[in-house]
Amino acid sequence: MDEPRRILIHRSLNRATLILGGDRDLVLGSMLIAAMIAFTASSWVQLVIAGAFWLFTHSMLVEMAKHDPFMFPIIMRHIRYKPFYPAQTGMHAQLPNTPKWKG
Repeated sequence: MDEPRRILIHRSLNRATLILGGDRDLVLGSMLIAAMIAFTASSWVQLVIAGAFWLFTHSMLVEMAKHDPFMFPIIMRHIRYKPFYPAQTGMHAQLPNTPKWKG
């Protein structure tokens, strides 16, 4: 018998896009916020606050990515879901709250 065909899938196609161990979008967002705090600093205290903010948020993002690297896209998709999807049959079914034509 013939052996089934095997196709190699490159590892980068399945891996999450992480920067410094955290989700890419969230790490870049926390870096941006920390940079805005640091560049608008009028004292050394604000620079320390910006550094502490970035270290704290980055450590939390790394922990989140260790548990599930795809957690942020899943949460964003969950937010987009409606709380209720009414049952419909057929392609031209009317939604329950649509006004009816008079005539």
